[in-house]
Amino acid sequence: MNAALRIVLFTLLTLTTLGAAADEKVIGVSLLTKGHQFTRDIVDELTLRCAEYGFSVDIQYAEYDVEKQSKSINQFIERKYDAVLLSPVDYLKVDPMIVRLNASGIPVFTVDIANEGPKGQVVSHIASNNFQGGIVAAALLAEALKGQGKVVIINHPTVTSCRERVEGFRQGLSAWPQIQIVADIPSWGQRARAQSIMDDFMLMMPDIRGVFAINDDSLMGALRSIQAVGKTKQVFLVGFDGTPEVKAEIDRGTVFADVVQYPRELARKSLEAIATHLSGKWSPPKIIIPVGTVRR
Repeated sequence: MNAALRIVLFTLLTLTTLGAAADEKVIGVSLLTKGHQFTRDIVDELTLRCAEYGFSVDIQYAEYDVEKQSKSINQFIERKYDAVLLSPVDYLKVDPMIVRLNASGIPVFTVDIANEGPKGQVVSHIASNNFQGGIVAAALLAEALKGQGKVVIINHPTVTSCRERVEGFRQGLSAWPQIQIVADIPSWGQRARAQSIMDDFMLMMPDIRGVFAINDDSLMGALRSIQAVGKTKQVFLVGFDGTPEVKAEIDRGTVFADVVQYPRELARKSLEAIATHLSGKWSPPKIIIPVGTVRR
Protein backbone atom coordinates (compact mmCIF):
# COMPACT_ATOMS: atom_id res chain seq x y z
CA MET A 1 0.00 0.00 0.00
CA ASN A 2 1.51 3.34 -1.05
CA ALA A 3 1.78 6.32 1.26
CA ALA A 4 -0.96 8.32 -0.45
CA LEU A 5 -3.49 5.48 -0.11
CA ARG A 6 -2.61 5.04 3.57
CA ILE A 7 -3.27 8.73 4.17
CA VAL A 8 -6.66 8.52 2.43
CA LEU A 9 -7.71 5.47 4.45
CA PHE A 10 -6.56 7.04 7.73
CA THR A 11 -8.52 10.21 6.96
CA LEU A 12 -11.68 8.25 6.17
CA LEU A 13 -11.35 6.20 9.37
CA THR A 14 -10.84 9.35 11.44
CA LEU A 15 -13.87 11.07 9.93
CA THR A 16 -16.02 7.98 10.51
CA THR A 17 -14.95 7.80 14.15
CA LEU A 18 -15.60 11.49 14.71
CA GLY A 19 -19.01 11.18 13.08
CA ALA A 20 -19.95 8.27 15.35
CA ALA A 21 -18.83 10.23 18.41
CA ALA A 22 -20.82 13.26 17.28
CA ASP A 23 -23.95 11.12 16.88
CA GLU A 24 -23.65 9.65 20.39
CA LYS A 25 -26.20 11.14 22.77
CA VAL A 26 -25.34 11.81 26.38
CA ILE A 27 -27.84 11.04 29.14
CA GLY A 28 -27.46 12.67 32.54
CA VAL A 29 -28.51 10.34 35.36
CA SER A 30 -29.10 11.50 38.94
CA LEU A 31 -29.96 8.76 41.43
CA LEU A 32 -30.94 8.75 45.10
CA THR A 33 -27.93 6.90 46.53
CA LYS A 34 -25.14 4.54 45.62
CA GLY A 35 -25.69 2.66 48.86
CA HIS A 36 -28.64 0.50 47.77
CA GLN A 37 -28.17 -2.72 45.82
CA PHE A 38 -31.30 -1.74 43.86
CA THR A 39 -29.55 1.40 42.58
CA ARG A 40 -26.32 -0.42 41.82
CA ASP A 41 -28.25 -2.91 39.67
CA ILE A 42 -29.86 -0.05 37.74
CA VAL A 43 -26.47 1.55 37.16
CA ASP A 44 -24.89 -1.74 36.05
CA GLU A 45 -27.62 -2.25 33.47
CA LEU A 46 -27.57 1.35 32.22
CA THR A 47 -23.80 1.14 31.79
CA LEU A 48 -24.01 -2.24 30.08
CA ARG A 49 -26.82 -1.38 27.66
CA CYS A 50 -26.47 2.32 26.86
CA ALA A 51 -24.16 1.82 23.86
CA GLU A 52 -26.83 -0.35 22.20
CA TYR A 53 -28.92 2.82 21.86
CA GLY A 54 -26.04 5.08 20.87
CA PHE A 55 -25.92 6.64 24.34
CA SER A 56 -23.31 7.36 26.94
CA VAL A 57 -24.34 8.05 30.53
CA ASP A 58 -23.07 10.50 33.15
CA ILE A 59 -24.21 8.97 36.45
CA GLN A 60 -24.28 11.03 39.63
CA TYR A 61 -25.56 10.23 43.12
CA ALA A 62 -27.46 12.66 45.33
CA GLU A 63 -26.97 10.68 48.56
CA TYR A 64 -30.31 11.88 49.96
CA ASP A 65 -29.28 15.53 49.48
CA VAL A 66 -31.72 17.75 47.54
CA GLU A 67 -29.12 20.49 47.04
CA LYS A 68 -26.58 18.02 45.69
CA GLN A 69 -29.14 16.70 43.22
CA SER A 70 -29.97 20.26 42.18
CA LYS A 71 -26.29 20.95 41.45
CA SER A 72 -26.13 17.82 39.29
CA ILE A 73 -29.12 19.04 37.30
CA ASN A 74 -27.44 22.39 36.76
CA GLN A 75 -24.37 20.58 35.42
CA PHE A 76 -26.52 18.56 33.03
CA ILE A 77 -28.07 21.78 31.74
CA GLU A 78 -24.69 23.50 31.33
CA ARG A 79 -23.36 20.50 29.41
CA LYS A 80 -26.46 20.48 27.18
CA TYR A 81 -27.16 16.79 27.61
CA ASP A 82 -29.69 15.13 25.33
CA ALA A 83 -31.92 13.76 28.12
CA VAL A 84 -31.99 13.35 31.90
CA LEU A 85 -33.05 10.33 33.95
CA LEU A 86 -33.91 11.16 37.56
CA SER A 87 -34.61 9.26 40.75
CA PRO A 88 -35.62 12.21 42.95
CA VAL A 89 -34.53 12.68 46.55
CA ASP A 90 -37.86 14.36 47.29
CA TYR A 91 -41.00 13.96 45.22
CA LEU A 92 -41.96 17.65 45.61
CA LYS A 93 -38.61 19.45 45.88
CA VAL A 94 -37.49 17.95 42.58
CA ASP A 95 -40.15 19.93 40.72
CA PRO A 96 -38.12 23.18 40.29
CA MET A 97 -35.21 21.13 38.94
CA ILE A 98 -37.47 19.59 36.32
CA VAL A 99 -38.84 23.03 35.44
CA ARG A 100 -35.27 24.20 34.75
CA LEU A 101 -34.67 21.19 32.53
CA ASN A 102 -37.95 21.85 30.70
CA ALA A 103 -36.91 25.48 30.10
CA SER A 104 -33.61 24.23 28.66
CA GLY A 105 -35.38 21.90 26.26
CA ILE A 106 -33.93 18.75 27.86
CA PRO A 107 -36.46 15.88 28.07
CA VAL A 108 -36.87 14.41 31.55
CA PHE A 109 -37.55 10.82 32.59
CA THR A 110 -37.97 9.49 36.12
CA VAL A 111 -37.20 6.01 37.38
CA ASP A 112 -38.53 4.43 40.60
CA ILE A 113 -39.43 7.76 42.24
CA ALA A 114 -41.91 10.10 40.55
CA ASN A 115 -42.24 13.87 40.58
CA GLU A 116 -45.50 15.04 42.15
CA GLY A 117 -44.82 18.75 41.88
CA PRO A 118 -47.29 20.95 39.98
CA LYS A 119 -45.16 22.33 37.14
CA GLY A 120 -42.36 20.04 36.00
CA GLN A 121 -43.09 18.01 32.88
CA VAL A 122 -41.81 14.42 32.67
CA VAL A 123 -41.92 12.44 29.43
CA SER A 124 -42.13 8.99 31.05
CA HIS A 125 -42.03 7.59 34.57
CA ILE A 126 -40.66 4.05 34.85
CA ALA A 127 -41.39 2.18 38.08
CA SER A 128 -42.36 -1.07 39.74
CA ASN A 129 -46.01 -1.64 40.57
CA ASN A 130 -45.43 -0.39 44.10
CA PHE A 131 -49.06 -0.15 45.18
CA GLN A 132 -49.75 -3.74 44.18
CA GLY A 133 -46.52 -4.75 45.87
CA GLY A 134 -47.78 -3.21 49.09
CA ILE A 135 -50.98 -5.22 48.86
CA VAL A 136 -48.94 -8.39 48.32
CA ALA A 137 -46.75 -7.52 51.32
CA ALA A 138 -49.84 -7.14 53.50
CA ALA A 139 -51.13 -10.58 52.49
CA LEU A 140 -47.75 -12.17 53.21
CA LEU A 141 -47.45 -10.58 56.64
CA ALA A 142 -51.06 -11.47 57.49
CA GLU A 143 -50.30 -15.08 56.59
CA ALA A 144 -47.24 -15.10 58.83
CA LEU A 145 -49.24 -13.59 61.72
CA LYS A 146 -52.22 -15.88 61.16
CA GLY A 147 -54.42 -12.82 60.90
CA GLN A 148 -53.71 -11.08 64.19
CA GLY A 149 -51.06 -9.05 66.00
CA LYS A 150 -49.35 -5.67 66.18
CA VAL A 151 -47.19 -4.47 63.30
CA VAL A 152 -45.00 -1.50 62.51
CA ILE A 153 -44.18 0.16 59.18
CA ILE A 154 -40.67 1.45 58.51
CA ASN A 155 -41.25 4.13 55.90
CA HIS A 156 -39.61 6.68 53.58
CA PRO A 157 -42.37 9.26 53.06
CA THR A 158 -40.54 11.70 50.75
CA VAL A 159 -40.24 8.98 48.08
CA THR A 160 -43.31 8.30 45.94
CA SER A 161 -42.54 4.63 45.37
CA CYS A 162 -42.37 4.01 49.13
CA ARG A 163 -45.53 6.00 49.79
CA GLU A 164 -47.33 3.87 47.21
CA ARG A 165 -46.06 0.70 48.90
CA VAL A 166 -47.38 1.85 52.25
CA GLU A 167 -50.72 2.87 50.75
CA GLY A 168 -51.06 -0.58 49.20
CA PHE A 169 -49.97 -2.25 52.43
CA ARG A 170 -52.54 -0.34 54.48
CA GLN A 171 -55.29 -1.11 51.99
CA GLY A 172 -54.33 -4.77 51.84
CA LEU A 173 -54.14 -5.10 55.61
CA SER A 174 -57.66 -3.71 56.02
CA ALA A 175 -58.90 -7.21 55.19
CA TRP A 176 -57.49 -8.40 58.53
CA PRO A 177 -59.11 -6.23 61.24
CA GLN A 178 -57.30 -8.06 64.04
CA ILE A 179 -53.94 -6.87 62.75
CA GLN A 180 -53.14 -3.46 64.19
CA ILE A 181 -50.63 -0.99 62.75
CA VAL A 182 -49.20 0.58 65.91
CA ALA A 183 -46.55 2.80 64.30
CA ASP A 184 -45.44 4.19 60.95
CA ILE A 185 -41.94 5.64 61.32
CA PRO A 186 -39.50 6.89 58.65
CA SER A 187 -36.00 5.47 58.44
CA TRP A 188 -35.51 7.28 55.09
CA GLY A 189 -34.53 3.96 53.53
CA GLN A 190 -31.35 3.72 55.60
CA ARG A 191 -30.17 0.64 57.45
CA ALA A 192 -28.66 2.27 60.53
CA ARG A 193 -31.73 4.42 61.12
CA ALA A 194 -34.03 1.43 60.75
CA GLN A 195 -32.00 -0.50 63.31
CA SER A 196 -32.18 2.41 65.76
CA ILE A 197 -35.94 2.68 65.29
CA MET A 198 -36.40 -1.02 65.85
CA ASP A 199 -34.21 -0.92 68.97
CA ASP A 200 -36.65 1.59 70.44
CA PHE A 201 -39.68 -0.50 69.47
CA MET A 202 -38.23 -3.63 71.01
CA LEU A 203 -37.95 -1.75 74.31
CA MET A 204 -41.22 0.17 74.21
CA MET A 205 -43.46 -2.38 72.46
CA PRO A 206 -42.07 -5.86 73.10
CA ASP A 207 -45.34 -7.42 71.87
CA ILE A 208 -44.78 -6.33 68.25
CA ARG A 209 -45.28 -9.32 65.96
CA GLY A 210 -44.64 -7.98 62.48
CA VAL A 211 -42.66 -5.43 60.46
CA PHE A 212 -43.20 -4.11 56.95
CA ALA A 213 -40.04 -2.39 55.69
CA ILE A 214 -40.27 -0.29 52.54
CA ASN A 215 -36.90 -1.48 51.24
CA ASP A 216 -34.38 -4.17 51.99
CA ASP A 217 -31.89 -1.88 53.69
CA SER A 218 -34.60 -0.91 56.19
CA LEU A 219 -35.49 -4.57 56.62
CA MET A 220 -31.89 -5.54 57.33
CA GLY A 221 -31.59 -2.79 59.93
CA ALA A 222 -34.76 -3.99 61.64
CA LEU A 223 -33.55 -7.60 61.46
CA ARG A 224 -30.29 -6.79 63.22
CA SER A 225 -32.23 -5.22 66.08
CA ILE A 226 -34.59 -8.19 66.35
CA GLN A 227 -31.66 -10.61 66.30
CA ALA A 228 -29.99 -8.67 69.12
CA VAL A 229 -32.93 -9.42 71.43
CA GLY A 230 -33.36 -13.00 70.21
CA LYS A 231 -36.84 -12.57 68.72
CA THR A 232 -36.46 -13.75 65.13
CA LYS A 233 -39.01 -16.51 65.76
CA GLN A 234 -41.53 -14.11 67.35
CA VAL A 235 -41.32 -11.13 64.97
CA PHE A 236 -42.04 -11.63 61.26
CA LEU A 237 -40.49 -9.37 58.64
CA VAL A 238 -41.60 -8.56 55.10
CA GLY A 239 -39.51 -6.24 52.95
CA PHE A 240 -39.43 -4.81 49.45
CA ASP A 241 -36.64 -5.15 46.85
CA GLY A 242 -35.60 -8.79 46.49
CA THR A 243 -31.88 -8.36 47.08
CA PRO A 244 -29.62 -11.42 47.37
CA GLU A 245 -28.84 -10.44 50.97
CA VAL A 246 -32.48 -10.67 52.04
CA LYS A 247 -33.11 -13.80 49.98
CA ALA A 248 -30.30 -15.43 51.97
CA GLU A 249 -32.02 -14.41 55.22
CA ILE A 250 -35.27 -15.95 53.98
CA ASP A 251 -33.40 -19.19 53.35
CA ARG A 252 -32.07 -19.02 56.91
CA GLY A 253 -35.58 -18.50 58.26
CA THR A 254 -34.92 -15.07 59.80
CA VAL A 255 -37.11 -13.17 57.28
CA PHE A 256 -40.57 -14.31 56.21
CA ALA A 257 -40.84 -12.79 52.73
CA ASP A 258 -39.77 -10.07 50.32
CA VAL A 259 -41.54 -8.33 47.46
CA VAL A 260 -39.20 -8.47 44.47
CA GLN A 261 -38.39 -5.58 42.15
CA TYR A 262 -36.53 -5.93 38.87
CA PRO A 263 -34.12 -2.96 38.72
CA ARG A 264 -32.36 -4.17 35.58
CA GLU A 265 -35.70 -4.24 33.77
CA LEU A 266 -36.39 -0.70 35.04
CA ALA A 267 -33.05 0.38 33.55
CA ARG A 268 -33.78 -1.30 30.21
CA LYS A 269 -37.25 0.25 30.00
CA SER A 270 -35.76 3.65 30.86
CA LEU A 271 -33.29 3.40 27.98
CA GLU A 272 -36.05 2.26 25.64
CA ALA A 273 -38.27 5.18 26.63
CA ILE A 274 -35.47 7.70 26.13
CA ALA A 275 -34.53 6.22 22.75
CA THR A 276 -38.17 6.20 21.63
CA HIS A 277 -38.65 9.85 22.56
CA LEU A 278 -35.39 11.03 21.02
CA SER A 279 -36.33 9.29 17.77
CA GLY A 280 -39.45 11.45 17.61
CA LYS A 281 -41.92 8.75 18.65
CA TRP A 282 -44.41 8.69 21.52
CA SER A 283 -43.34 7.20 24.84
CA PRO A 284 -46.07 6.34 27.37
CA PRO A 285 -46.24 8.62 30.43
CA LYS A 286 -46.14 5.64 32.80
CA ILE A 287 -44.29 2.36 32.34
CA ILE A 288 -45.09 0.00 35.20
CA ILE A 289 -43.18 -3.22 35.85
CA PRO A 290 -44.89 -6.07 37.78
CA VAL A 291 -43.32 -7.24 41.04
CA GLY A 292 -42.63 -10.76 42.23
CA THR A 293 -42.21 -12.41 45.64
CA VAL A 294 -39.76 -14.62 47.45
CA ARG A 295 -40.73 -16.28 50.72
CA ARG A 296 -40.09 -19.13 53.08
